[in-house]
Amino acid sequence: MFNLTTFRELVVAALWTGLLAGLLLTAVQQIQVLPTLLQAEVYEEAAAVANTHEHHDWQPGNGWERTFFTAVANIGLGVGFALLIGAVMCLRGRPSHWRMGLLWGLAGYLTFFVAPSLGLPPEVPGTEAAKLADRQSWWLITVLDTGFGLSLLAFALTRTYKFFGAVLLVAPHLIGAPQPDVHSSAAPAELAQSFITATVFANAVFWLTIGGLMGQFYKKES
Repeated sequence: MFNLTTFRELVVAALWTGLLAGLLLTAVQQIQVLPTLLQAEVYEEAAAVANTHEHHDWQPGNGWERTFFTAVANIGLGVGFALLIGAVMCLRGRPSHWRMGLLWGLAGYLTFFVAPSLGLPPEVPGTEAAKLADRQSWWLITVLDTGFGLSLLAFALTRTYKFFGAVLLVAPHLIGAPQPDVHSSAAPAELAQSFITATVFANAVFWLTIGGLMGQFYKKES
C-alpha cells in the first residue's frame, strides 16, 4: 500500500542512490569518457575555425568547473531515475535484496540507453545529426515501446501479450531513427568508436548502481 511513509522511504532511498550513483558516474566519466571527449572537441574547434564559425555560448571551463557541473547533472539524473525505478519497484513489490535491484537497473539500462543507442548511438562533438526534434521524438517513442515491451515479456501471462511485447521492442528500429542527409564527423572514426565504447560502459555502471543501491536502500528504509 502506498502512503506517506512509503513515499518518504522511497524519496530517502532515491536521494542516497542518486548521490552515490551520480558521483560514481562522474568518476568513471573522468577516467574513460572525458579524455576521448576532449580529443573530439579539438577536432570540432579546428573545423569551426576552418569554417569561420564562432561560438559564443557559455560553457564550463575544463577542470574543476566542468567536473562540478557534470557531477551536479549526474546526481540530478541519478535521483530522477532512482525515483522512477523505486516507483516501479513499489508497484511490483519491493525487492528482497540488492541482486533483485540489479535486474531493475538492467531493465532501465536497456530501456533508456541500449535501445535508443541502437538507432542513435552516442556522438562525439562535431558530428552531423538529424534535427533535434526528430531525434527527441524517436528517442521518446523507443523508450516507451521498450519499457512497455520488456514489462509484457517479463510479466504478461499469455503468449499473445508476450508476442505484442516483442513487437514493441523491434517496432522503433523497423521504422528507423532519423538520420542526417550527410553523415560526417570532424573527429576520426576510431575516436568516435572509442567514445561509444566508453559511454556504453559508463552507463552500464550507472544503471546497475542505481538498481543495486535502490534494492539495498529501499529495503533498509522499509
